[in-house]
Amino acid sequence: MREEANIPYEDKIQFAFEYIQQLHDRPLQVGIILGTGLGKLINNIDVKLEIPYEEIPFFPISTVESHKGKLIIGKLSGKSVVAMQGRFHYYEGYSMKEVTFPVRVMKKLGIQYLFVSNAAGGLNPDYGIGELMIINDHIDLFPENPLRGKNLNQFGVRFPDMSEPYDLSLVEKGIQIAEENQLKVHQGVYAAVQGPNLETKAEYKFLRTIGADAIGMSTIPEVIVARHMEIPVFAISAITDLCSPGKIKKVKIEEVLAGAAKAEPGMSLIIRELLRRIGN
Repeated sequence: MREEANIPYEDKIQFAFEYIQQLHDRPLQVGIILGTGLGKLINNIDVKLEIPYEEIPFFPISTVESHKGKLIIGKLSGKSVVAMQGRFHYYEGYSMKEVTFPVRVMKKLGIQYLFVSNAAGGLNPDYGIGELMIINDHIDLFPENPLRGKNLNQFGVRFPDMSEPYDLSLVEKGIQIAEENQLKVHQGVYAAVQGPNLETKAEYKFLRTIGADAIGMSTIPEVIVARHMEIPVFAISAITDLCSPGKIKKVKIEEVLAGAAKAEPGMSLIIRELLRRIGN
């Protein structure tokens, strides 16, 4: 095989797709990206196939301890799903094209919806640790855009509209599901920065001033690429630490994971029930 650097990006997507299709040749309906500490949703999937990332041609490898690094294919709430148990981040050293590579592959596999979860810091003073925020808009503060460079015309247009990155009908259904199950869920704006360090107090103040309710280091690149391909997106954050004045304290990864674990049952319930209701 030629050196990887000389292989066009579109061909890498095709090679990865063909490898997965050889193992599972039926179209998939929904893609799911599981964030930090939120991998237990996998326990609810009727798993048909598990593929370690390192076995998939040109797939990045997750370097974050809390991200397992497997592609899971199976059934959840009556839908055929492909779930990423562990995602990739810009701060790991990957380019945005590498971070979003799996979303392109999922599109080739047939997904009609993308569900995304993440762990985030709560900038809104009304938020508490372990609570959930359904994302209804975002602020992109990454220094690189996944659509930069030659446009992939077979996937989408050069200048995709981003006035509604998150499907508002899915947001509404998610809120309704939370109310039916007495879950405390907010909806708000997610901002993303490159990381990996957490923010300063002045940066938290800036982020809140520009309209962010929660802050993280992921999600937006995948959402941009999904919307470039006109895939409807539902995204939800687990609030794992508090970033509003008077509530800021030094945070360790163990505390973030504990906050995610507290939020995970409610998040899983919303995703499972939302899957059941889409397309019906």
